[in-house]
Amino acid sequence: MKSLLQTTIFVCLILSANLANAGETVIQRIGPELNHPWGIAIFNANKVLVTTRPGQLYQIDTSLGSSRLITNTPNVVEHRQGGLLDVAVKKEDETIIVFLCYTKDVGSSKTSTAIYRGILDGDQLSKGSDIFVSNHSSSSGLHFGCRLALKDTYLYASIGDRGNRNSAQDPTSHSGAIIRLGLNTEGGSHSRPKNWLKEIYSIGHRNPQGLIFNKRTGDLWSHEHGPRGGDEINIISFGKNYGWPTVSYGKEYFGGDIGLNHSPRGYTDPVWKWTPSIAPSGMVFYSGKMFPEINGKLLVGSLKFMRLFVVSLGQNGLPSSEESIFKNTFGRIRDVDVLQDGSILILNDETEGGAITTWASVGHYVKKC
Repeated sequence: MKSLLQTTIFVCLILSANLANAGETVIQRIGPELNHPWGIAIFNANKVLVTTRPGQLYQIDTSLGSSRLITNTPNVVEHRQGGLLDVAVKKEDETIIVFLCYTKDVGSSKTSTAIYRGILDGDQLSKGSDIFVSNHSSSSGLHFGCRLALKDTYLYASIGDRGNRNSAQDPTSHSGAIIRLGLNTEGGSHSRPKNWLKEIYSIGHRNPQGLIFNKRTGDLWSHEHGPRGGDEINIISFGKNYGWPTVSYGKEYFGGDIGLNHSPRGYTDPVWKWTPSIAPSGMVFYSGKMFPEINGKLLVGSLKFMRLFVVSLGQNGLPSSEESIFKNTFGRIRDVDVLQDGSILILNDETEGGAITTWASVGHYVKKC
């Protein structure tokens, strides 16, 4: 009988001269078997940090396949969807600053979403401390959000609604929001709408698990899980309300509408929607020489449909069409990123242990993991 207790993931490195030609796209598993991976942060040509939901942080060398466990990470509560989630890295000269988004015990059997900052010092984090703890605590194990994105001297983070949907419309709660933290200041000089907490950048989000800057435009893009349908891609602007749960393009799990299925004045529409839900997790704009045919396109992992969605942008810079690749090749795709040489890095979150060494063909793609 197969054990369901050990979830094995593979960091899969996609190496090829051309993703869309008739030749082989070589896929190589790198690093060790890990338990419920969640986030990737690349900090040089062949070094990445990978988190696991139970609380481990690994440094993996993508050229050698070697790995090291990084210690002195925060104490994490692994509860349903919560645990050690995303990771981001900022380099300042020779110093590597690591940010971790995680589930923190705040007492009374409740947890909050928190962000931890430390310095990568050999095989450990030093000078570590929390720089943010959400003011919304809950016993729920749902909807932590917890994606991180860096730009200039600011750290952006997605915070889920923790299953309390109405909190996403409350600007005095961190729940259901995109937040912005000033790394060298108190949090920025922008003026904010009345009664908004200083960290809140936008509100009306359900469970955002994708957050990335479009380097061509400077815009912040996010995607989030809808309920039964209505997954969204949004372009995030300061002070905007993205609707949840007043506006939703999904349905209740037991049937029926949730709020409005259009955005009235005062709410911001998504730029792309998925119905049925794909359960999006992780995303990156592709930029590299290895796969020039997808340059500038958005890569989105799918937990539900176990594939990578490639979203093309129109002349207006908004999503216009999509295709999917690597169908049922890796299992549940938790995160995706691009290395400096243009190869694609995927975190594969499986529900059963064991190495994947199968060959599969999707269209004219040939893959091995």
